[in-house]
Amino acid sequence: MSDQDEVEHVVSKDGSSTLYVPHLNEHYHSTNGAVQESMHVFINSALNKFEGEQVSVLEFGFGTGLNAFLTLINAKADVHYHSMEKYPLNTDKIALLNYGQIEEGRHQVHFNNLHQANWGEEAEIKEGFHLYKQQCDFKTVLLEQKYNLIYFDAFAPDVQPILWTKDIFKKAYEALLPGGILTTYCAKGVVRRTMQEVGFSVERLPGPPGKREMLRATK
Repeated sequence: MSDQDEVEHVVSKDGSSTLYVPHLNEHYHSTNGAVQESMHVFINSALNKFEGEQVSVLEFGFGTGLNAFLTLINAKADVHYHSMEKYPLNTDKIALLNYGQIEEGRHQVHFNNLHQANWGEEAEIKEGFHLYKQQCDFKTVLLEQKYNLIYFDAFAPDVQPILWTKDIFKKAYEALLPGGILTTYCAKGVVRRTMQEVGFSVERLPGPPGKREMLRATK
């Protein structure tokens, strides 16, 4: 999604921002509640299930930075966060987002730092939270590290089916440590079966507001 001129700001039902891409007819986050969706799918269903003093997270789709931001706020362990994005948002679009107002704005500086961090360089956003943003294509990127958690937050399969293939999920599976977890908002049967084909154990979970189900896959 290289042309951002027409990307529109939308306030979701929980008061938090999302962005709408007209030519894809797709939102970055749920209009039923952007923060609620991210908390449910990635924080409560993945991050909060991890027990340990240090957690490594791989994210497919940095987007608005919401998942990284909520991880920073909620993590009880030291975090090494690696996020991949082919088309980073420009500063005009980032300025529309209201996530920094969470918890009465106490973390606004951290939200700003997430976006101001250089691509291709690891940055310490705050003590115990290290971010590495990588501008790349999911299809061709080489993943040399291993992770405890994967947040799979690409645009929906109907919009960008090439990002939900067996090759992509095989790459994700191989990037996880044994016992590692991948979560996604998507619960389509074809996605679940593709995950199972590459070796994941997959469970359906209740979805966030507006979605009946989501998926959690374990290696």
